Amino acid sequence: MTSPRTFGHVDTWVFDLDNTLYPHHVNLWQQVDARIGEFVCNWLNVGPEEARNIQKDYYRRFGTTMRGMMTLHGVSADDYLAYVHKIDHSPLEPNPQLGAAIAKLPGRKLILTNGSVDHVDAVLARLGFAGHFDGVFDIIAAGFEPKPSPQTYQKFLVDHSVDPTRAAMFEDLARNLTVPHELGMTTVLVVPDGSKEVVREDWELEGRDAAHVDHVTDDLAGFLGGLSPQ
Repeated sequence: MTSPRTFGHVDTWVFDLDNTLYPHHVNLWQQVDARIGEFVCNWLNVGPEEARNIQKDYYRRFGTTMRGMMTLHGVSADDYLAYVHKIDHSPLEPNPQLGAAIAKLPGRKLILTNGSVDHVDAVLARLGFAGHFDGVFDIIAAGFEPKPSPQTYQKFLVDHSVDPTRAAMFEDLARNLTVPHELGMTTVLVVPDGSKEVVREDWELEGRDAAHVDHVTDDLAGFLGGLSPQ
């Protein structure tokens, strides 16, 4: 068995947004999830239960419900994103400990998300992280092709001139770390705090023992704070 990759060579730090830069138990994604269900319900004129089944089916098959709705039903990405991200961000609280840990990392810090830049901006403002990142690659930059599509990671690497062998990726979904690991990144799976109740499906919590996951943490601030040049 090979040893997990380390961080001494890393000069680019890549972070997912939702459930990675803020705690899972805030359940902010629950609000987005509910808005997605409403959108599917209204657009397809189906009941809530059928809409829920469609929503989750597309999420599994296409990477995001939006991609499924665009591909199969001609939905406008702008309309979809504007609707589903119209949520209350107030449950998010400033996290100066995590902010300080991110700021101290050597090199560039980037966000790679299946959300929109507007959503990123709102989240970072609440967390107090607005000045900590050097760039954002969102679902629009990805051409609406979400993670874990290999072409999305490739476009991200090109757009931001990232050498994957000198990068680390932080994610809350293990399936979204498969391609980064294949590309040479050091991978970190951010899992829920075991003492808090989280709203996740079982498959979303799988993968912490996968070969493409180098490290697992339920305390991102503590994990980053513990990194030192190797």
